[in-house]
Amino acid sequence: MHPPLAFLNAETAIIILVVVVFLFGGSKLPELARGWGKAKGELKKASEEVENEMRIVAEEDERKKLRLKQIEEDERAAVRAKIEAEERAKRAQDGKQN
Repeated sequence: MHPPLAFLNAETAIIILVVVVFLFGGSKLPELARGWGKAKGELKKASEEVENEMRIVAEEDERKKLRLKQIEEDERAAVRAKIEAEERAKRAQDGKQN
């Protein structure tokens, strides 16, 4: 795979620079570069915000899963305890009848 601007050699880069200077004028180049830099910074900031939001959502989802698993385990333990208590009560009642 070729890098994005692999076709640019020194001659091509100089020609492009000359055309840009003719189109925009020498005084506009710093302004264009500044605008490009600001746009690049805003894009980076926006992408970081999206990444942070995605990470927060993923962490919340993981916490919910863990909490649901804990609730499920607690409910199973409660059901087991209830069944064991009923079995003990039944054995105790059977013992009294004999």
